[in-house]
Amino acid sequence: MKIRFALVVAVSVIAAAAAVMAGDPTVQELLDSVGIKPSGTQRGQMDTVGFVTTGEQMDGVVAQSRELAAPRLGSGEPAVKAAVCPHDDYYYAGRLYALLMPRIKAKTVVLFGVFHKARVWDMRDKLVFDSFETWRGPYGPVKVSPIREDIIARLSKDDYVVDNDMQQVEHSVEAIVPWLQAYNRDVEIVSILVPYMHWDTMDTLAGDLSRALATIIEEKGWRLGEDVCLIASADAVHYGDSGWGGGSYAMFGTDIDGYDKAVQRDRDLANNLLAGTIEPSNLEKFLYTCVDRDNVMNYKWAWCGRFSVPFGLNVANRVKEALAGSALIGEVLDYGTSVSEASLDLDQIEGLGTTAPNNLRHWVGYPAIAYH
Repeated sequence: MKIRFALVVAVSVIAAAAAVMAGDPTVQELLDSVGIKPSGTQRGQMDTVGFVTTGEQMDGVVAQSRELAAPRLGSGEPAVKAAVCPHDDYYYAGRLYALLMPRIKAKTVVLFGVFHKARVWDMRDKLVFDSFETWRGPYGPVKVSPIREDIIARLSKDDYVVDNDMQQVEHSVEAIVPWLQAYNRDVEIVSILVPYMHWDTMDTLAGDLSRALATIIEEKGWRLGEDVCLIASADAVHYGDSGWGGGSYAMFGTDIDGYDKAVQRDRDLANNLLAGTIEPSNLEKFLYTCVDRDNVMNYKWAWCGRFSVPFGLNVANRVKEALAGSALIGEVLDYGTSVSEASLDLDQIEGLGTTAPNNLRHWVGYPAIAYH
């Protein structure tokens, strides 16, 4: 198994190096923009502005975020089997992270990430793994779970690629890892990026991956939620007509009425298609609400988790059904936006900042959904 994995990694590294050597300026620009570069077998950190780099910063973020979340936090929160978690700047989304994290009890967490730069690599219809042994965390290295190799060994070679550069330039998993480590210093992760794909491909890959995961969990005698948890990384709608690379995502206009309508649409999507008993038909409907059925690279409703959410929940639900014979049930813990959320006091967290504005012409939604 290890020999096969080493071969896959070697091929991946050669391919990635060839892309850079071929002089792709966009790829090289992305790699040059990594805030803290990888070191040896440890992944670095892409974003050092919106996310923390030290334990002291993270302590401050957690304390402030928990205070904001306190009205909706109970005592002894039950362990969740799966979740949808934001990945935006802590300044804006801290409260939503803090609503979810006390419910993540498992030592091993499989994270389904958005692949924001999939277009750069023309990556589609395959899952993206890394080969790092650890990820950089605010309290020290975060170990990659050895089940990553077990998963890959059980997948068809057509299902995935292993590419450290693709994983390194993506912040959607990176944002969640410090929160996991803050609540469990021994947490282990597996990161899987989900690029462009139609529902039929998504459903096939979800079937392959869920069978691999369910088999591994059974062989290890693990319990879903107690030993392993699956999290889909996702910010909700990206809304407005300013600062989106020249595009406009302001379906309802940019006044307060347009904002309210967009927020309500996001809430309806979360409550009607992602909450309650998970149904594959609802996940498919969610996907094609967000993207064009004929060309999935085109937005219809600009959720950042348009692929990671339906894929991750499809996998989690299939694993739950394989292990327990019943579907997952989702609960929307809350929803907020970069306009509505009570921001953190950055004067008390030295070095933390923001990467985007928050106003009616440029805002982002944040879902926090737990599955039992």
